[in-house]
Amino acid sequence: MDYSKVIDRLFARQLRDWDETRRNYAALASALTRSLQLGESTITLQFNPERRRSSAAKIDTRSLARRKCFLCTENQPAKQKAVLWGDHYKIQVNPYPIFKRHLTIADLRHLPQRLAGRVGDMLLLAKGLPDFVIFYNGPQCGASAPDHMHFQAGAKGEMPLCDEMAHATTHLLADGDEGFIGYVDMLGRSLFTIETSTQRAAERYALRLLDLLPVPEGADEPMVNVLCWWDKTDRLWHLVIFPRRKHRPACYGEGEGKLLLSPASVDLGGLWAVPERKDFDSLTPEMVQALYNELCLSRNDLTLVINNFTNPWGN
Repeated sequence: MDYSKVIDRLFARQLRDWDETRRNYAALASALTRSLQLGESTITLQFNPERRRSSAAKIDTRSLARRKCFLCTENQPAKQKAVLWGDHYKIQVNPYPIFKRHLTIADLRHLPQRLAGRVGDMLLLAKGLPDFVIFYNGPQCGASAPDHMHFQAGAKGEMPLCDEMAHATTHLLADGDEGFIGYVDMLGRSLFTIETSTQRAAERYALRLLDLLPVPEGADEPMVNVLCWWDKTDRLWHLVIFPRRKHRPACYGEGEGKLLLSPASVDLGGLWAVPERKDFDSLTPEMVQALYNELCLSRNDLTLVINNFTNPWGN
């Protein structure tokens, strides 16, 4: 089901009835932006003070236990409305946007942020919201609510990487009648790309890759950020998976010599929402590249994964 008209009505209602959200979307419309060129990739910087609450979120076990979960319905403002999707999700307007249209898609139940068993949901959401990019932040990869399973969605066309993927040099790992999975390392950060015409093939490639990626000690899944969108014209799914090595950079923090940046899927997609003006003014292509290098797994790190995908039997 195409949810486009339903989402149109939800946005119209929330911007009409919810003052805080209306103010934040109006502020976003006039937000300062500037672009950096990182090799073949464009990075868009957006000065967005409201994103401080996400960038500065405390996600340690003690802090999570002490705060009320802002994705649970009983803790949300009365004016925050939802559209149900399937049996387990609610779609809501994100009141602190990065995109001109920004959605949060949360499980109705208070379950931890895990991708296992959810790849199919992500694909169906992308098809049902064809004007959006769906994204997933792992619990140690930028999620500000790692205790409550959720996706987000942003208006298609505002994330530079999505357009760049059409021209990226892709090293194929597996190819078939239904689509392919490949590796890209020419856009300043390592990523895997899946392009398929069937949900079955997309899930098969994604699950095999996730099974091969390293899982940190004490974690339940690899450290990843994931983007997903549906191409209505070509009738294809696109999945982009960024393997991570680290949650936040060594320079993370506030004050002199620090950057209040906690990069997640959107930043890896080339749109950096920067809450501090000094950081917005000072970031350079070299600094962004250094952050990508620190946070993302490199080609060398992924050699074994790539070899195992292309040659699973070792001969």
